[in-house]
Amino acid sequence: MSSTSNSFDLPASDASTDSKKAREFKVIALIALAHFVSHVHIMLLPPLFGEVREAFGVSYVEIGFALTAFNAASALLQTPAGFLVDRVGPRAMLTGGLILGGVAVAAAALLPGYWFFVIAYGFLGLANTVYHPADYSILSATIDHKRIGKAFSIHTFAGYLGSGVTPALALACAALWGWRGAFLFVAGLSIATAFVLIVAGSILPRVVHKPGQQPAKDSGQKVGLDLLLSAPILRNLLFFFCLAMANGGIQTFTVVGLAQIHGTPFSVASVALSGFLLCSAGGVLLGGIIADRTPHHERVAAVGFACTSTMAILMAWVNMPGFALIALMSVGGLLNGIIQPSRDMMVRAVTPPGSFGKVFGFVSTGFNLGGMIAPLLYGALMDHGEPRAIFMIVTGFIFLALITAITRRKPESIA
Repeated sequence: MSSTSNSFDLPASDASTDSKKAREFKVIALIALAHFVSHVHIMLLPPLFGEVREAFGVSYVEIGFALTAFNAASALLQTPAGFLVDRVGPRAMLTGGLILGGVAVAAAALLPGYWFFVIAYGFLGLANTVYHPADYSILSATIDHKRIGKAFSIHTFAGYLGSGVTPALALACAALWGWRGAFLFVAGLSIATAFVLIVAGSILPRVVHKPGQQPAKDSGQKVGLDLLLSAPILRNLLFFFCLAMANGGIQTFTVVGLAQIHGTPFSVASVALSGFLLCSAGGVLLGGIIADRTPHHERVAAVGFACTSTMAILMAWVNMPGFALIALMSVGGLLNGIIQPSRDMMVRAVTPPGSFGKVFGFVSTGFNLGGMIAPLLYGALMDHGEPRAIFMIVTGFIFLALITAITRRKPESIA
């Protein structure tokens, strides 16, 4: 007796599952690559401040105005970009954002004059508006809900990684080719990534819903501006703003703040800050695993916030040995990273199908608002000799974020 079947053939259901997981892996890889590049754009200028300032013969405040232009453009236009993502599709918007970002960075390097540089950074801010709406729309539409927390964590980790490697990358390129060469290298990276999406992006959805799947106005489900101005979405906007204000204080003013408060050497404080950032990246991956295993994302956030607020208070009031400061900030960074996937899951939980682009675009505006306000507020406190107040305000924003998280309701949908 013979049989044409192979005893080692996988059941159809298993083969289908493996195929779906393989597609999800490719989708996550492409989205993570794009998010990595977006953070390279964000961190490109700070390590090259000195060279760029000298090239244009302007002050640090004037060079910093380029970053203000970047954040202002992102804050104003990220929500409209989210609407476009939902209307024309995230794949086209993401590819277009990468191309525009590459052109803007190249223009900043090649066009003569300071104001051209600022304008180019404004267009880079416009390019930045597409990433969160498009990325989260694609992930929410293509990744199985059982694995969506891990997908969000890998996406966030790629951004942290981009921020982490860019200072060294920018300085290395500038040492070889000058700051303009570093900018052109990053422009090439952006265009190359766009080309990858064009060639391999067929696995990405052109649209994340069919026209008939969008919530109708008479369905009892909020849409458009009514959705964005609903209490759950505004709560998440506040949540993101609080995170930006807290992280802005820790990441930007820890080194100079600790030097004024306790006389902590710059070298020790810098290592502690690096420990915070690196452990935050690791915590993001761990947070993705946790986010997939519990529906109580607000509890995860609450534990993380309680610990990071304790970290900020100890930094302000306790003069610790170097090894203790490094250990404290490393643990704080790990817990800060664990929060991030739960943050994204809380937004997803209150977002109707077909609205991921506009909602994630809107709430991510909180990051840009915090990015505009935090340096001005904390810088003024440093100028007035009040560095301890920075850590107290950071603690206040952490507690406000905690309250926002633990008091949220968990509806089936937004009604």
